[in-house]
Amino acid sequence: MNVLAMSLLILAACNDETLSGYAPEKTTWVWQELDGGPAPARASLKLDPRGQVSGQAPCNSYSAKVTVPYPWFELGNIIASRRACPELAAETAYFSALKAMSLAEVSGDTLLLNNDAGRDMLFVASP
Repeated sequence: MNVLAMSLLILAACNDETLSGYAPEKTTWVWQELDGGPAPARASLKLDPRGQVSGQAPCNSYSAKVTVPYPWFELGNIIASRRACPELAAETAYFSALKAMSLAEVSGDTLLLNNDAGRDMLFVASP
């Protein structure tokens, strides 16, 4: 077997190790809880196969790259639009919490992000 054929065979056998590979495709995840209590504002996120996260925070749209394979969770720099709104404090809390998360678990229509400090964010798939 030549090297090219073997390489293609190995690549075909590889699973998608990004978070999106374990979540239903094209799902919008809506923020429901922060640290066991209700989310202070509405926010959402979407995952794409390239490991990109994008969504709508309480005030602004945003995107970031997931930099580690599933089940770990770590975001690179969050890029957000710069619109002011009354829920700017909730947006700051949302981005701060997202950056603090280190593990992800997808189970059916639920996405749970958490970390070793006991913090968590619960998202539910939008119907």
